[in-house]
Amino acid sequence: MGSHLPPRPEPQLVLQLAAGALQAQNLEAPGGGLGPEWQVLLGRADALAFGGRLHEALPLYQLASRHQQLRAEQLEKLVECLAQSVRIKEGLPAAGQPAAPREWDVFRCRKCQGFLFEPVSLPCGHTFCKKCLERDRAPEPRCVLCKEAGGAAAGQLLRVNVILSNLLTKWFPCQVKASQLRHEGNLLYKEKKLQAALQKYNEAVSLAPNDHLLYSNRSQINSTLKACEDALHDAETACRLQPYWLKGHLRKGQALANLGKTEEALREFLFCLALDTGNKTAKSEAQKVNVEQKKGFSIQEEPNVTTSGSLRKPIQITESKKDCSEEENKFTSMPESTFLLSEKCSLLKRKCCSEEMRNAEVPCKLMKKDIVDIRENSTGQHIPFEVVDPSDLDCSLCMRLFYEPVTTPCGHTFCLKCLERCLDHNPKCPLCKEGLSECLAMRKYCKTVLMEELIARYLPEELTERRKIYEEEIAELSNLNKNVPIFVCTMAYPTVPCPLHIFEPCYRLMIRRCMETGTRQFGMCISDPVKGFADYGCILEIRNVEFFADGRSVVDSIGKRRFKVIQHSQRDGYNTADIEYIEDQKVQGQEYAALLVLHDSVYDQAYTWFNSLKQALKSRILSHFGPMPAKDPDPQVSTISGLCNF
Repeated sequence: MGSHLPPRPEPQLVLQLAAGALQAQNLEAPGGGLGPEWQVLLGRADALAFGGRLHEALPLYQLASRHQQLRAEQLEKLVECLAQSVRIKEGLPAAGQPAAPREWDVFRCRKCQGFLFEPVSLPCGHTFCKKCLERDRAPEPRCVLCKEAGGAAAGQLLRVNVILSNLLTKWFPCQVKASQLRHEGNLLYKEKKLQAALQKYNEAVSLAPNDHLLYSNRSQINSTLKACEDALHDAETACRLQPYWLKGHLRKGQALANLGKTEEALREFLFCLALDTGNKTAKSEAQKVNVEQKKGFSIQEEPNVTTSGSLRKPIQITESKKDCSEEENKFTSMPESTFLLSEKCSLLKRKCCSEEMRNAEVPCKLMKKDIVDIRENSTGQHIPFEVVDPSDLDCSLCMRLFYEPVTTPCGHTFCLKCLERCLDHNPKCPLCKEGLSECLAMRKYCKTVLMEELIARYLPEELTERRKIYEEEIAELSNLNKNVPIFVCTMAYPTVPCPLHIFEPCYRLMIRRCMETGTRQFGMCISDPVKGFADYGCILEIRNVEFFADGRSVVDSIGKRRFKVIQHSQRDGYNTADIEYIEDQKVQGQEYAALLVLHDSVYDQAYTWFNSLKQALKSRILSHFGPMPAKDPDPQVSTISGLCNF
């Protein structure tokens, strides 16, 4: 209802009033002071429609239209209920939930729904066409899939994903060329060079005859050129190729409306609303009228009502011209469409996914090794697809299959661990040497989703082997007895905090591995001029790590257990050791008495030393380590007291 109208009565009340009026066969009775008669009737009709009683609501819409010329927006509730009826009858997914993904969707841009062209991978890991990202930039851009901010900031230079671009060009040369022609056609359309744009799309369709977006856009061009039959044919083809794609049905509805097939057009728009209840364009189109009156709106009807309550003659709805924008290429829709509301509206039935339609498609499927998939497309031609070469998906740093692939802002892709190791030494791309300081400062590397999907789909055996190697490496790094990482610095003690400033590349790697494995532990030893580090040390546990934009970090760690070094070694630039842990042996008699004397002596010396310090230094020690613990009555119980035997 329009905002200028008075508030409607409660739905329950109007339902009761409507029911009483129907029983008394007095549909034209006044509304009992609830407002103008036509308004009360319209309110009752809306309430009945909202309650799912469309067969009772339609006669009231008729009566209301006799008393007052209704605007299109006043039939919004009826359109919504009809769309809901379609959704239930068709068994469509709930609003906002897309239909099940199709095999070839992996190569589609999720913004324009077309084949990826000049793919750009965002920091969040999702990939879109470069032109789609450039067109949809905003002050605070967000990825349309994960809604993460910071995708394509204004002024940021977008770089094409080099690996993906090369792969798509190699595997799908026709589709890539067709996508290029599509973008060229869009530019020509914006310049109002319609025939030239149509020619580009004709070439594109000949290269990619199963791309639904090409047919949808060409339908819009034909509509603008008043070639309505061609526009309808293209729209129908788009719907056949992608049965649950809203835009295809919207195009079809517009083409039908331009041909005067208003009842069929209405069905298409209601189907669009069944797919997406919030689509404003479909809702607006479904509410238009076919005869423009002097004041802009009217409804005409016949009074006959069937036993089921539906109308024998259609209600005709008309509204003045209004443009809508096409999402991918921003084509302007054709002017003024005409629509019918008939008894068939409540009994819509569609068969969009027949076996015939499915068989007409050519899924973009790649086969590996000696198997080449050859399918026959709708034109009868055979399309042999390239064989997937595993080397096309090798990391240029480790020369192995990508594992957890990450794409940098400059467009190059590496294994996550390979990239992190390179950034430990130099905050620049290993290939193009472009600065990656911002990437390093974020400390958040999201895997490139499309790359992972390609590898999992076409190289499953190689991926399984690659994952096995990685898991073996992690298991080896998780061993806290063999090849334990050693930080050569100062003496550490059990239960005592030990803050560390990490800046050397080898120790950056060491700390990161401790976090990745989940052990969060490493050894600490003092330096030894001969062996490199001492034969005794203490295991430290990482409590927290604070990373800085330049790659440095501050590690908050605390001592856990003492150990003895069995064998000194190195790994990837930092020291490691095979160790055995030290367990204190409890003593009795004279040995226990000697231990008490030693314990008290050490405690007294520490207490005397602390009290001799200046107040400023005392405050710093207290703020970091806390107050000095009380003397233990039994030194063999305390872990720290065991240091007397160190």
